Amino acid sequence: MQQQPIDILIIEDNPNDVELALHALRKAKVTNNVQVLRDGAEAIDFFFGSQPSSVRPCVILLDLKLPKVSGLEVLKRLKTDRKTRSLPVVMLTSSREDRDVEEAYALGANSYIVKPVDFEGFTRSVGELGLYWTLLNTACAK
Repeated sequence: MQQQPIDILIIEDNPNDVELALHALRKAKVTNNVQVLRDGAEAIDFFFGSQPSSVRPCVILLDLKLPKVSGLEVLKRLKTDRKTRSLPVVMLTSSREDRDVEEAYALGANSYIVKPVDFEGFTRSVGELGLYWTLLNTACAK
């Protein structure tokens, strides 16, 4: 039986953070079908637009502070729809605000990770996230 590709969806507006995340995933050897969306409206359209994607990513790395539609609104939409509520969503953000953390978990986030400010810390965190959700998590490990 051939293994299905592993999909990681990154929803992030900061091009530097996108490049760092892609670098971290490559370094951790987790590179299969990584797709990037640049704002919350694009994410909503990806899943719920007139031609929704059939992609079922193993994990969504979602920034909190997105243009057009906030990360919390994207999370809320994903977790209230029966077709997408089981998708793992990891909030990967720079916000340490208690209210953001609490609201993300209340809306159904699977994890909340504060982006480390240093390059090595960020690379290590994203690499470990990718390895966990794509290789160790039984929903995607095949």
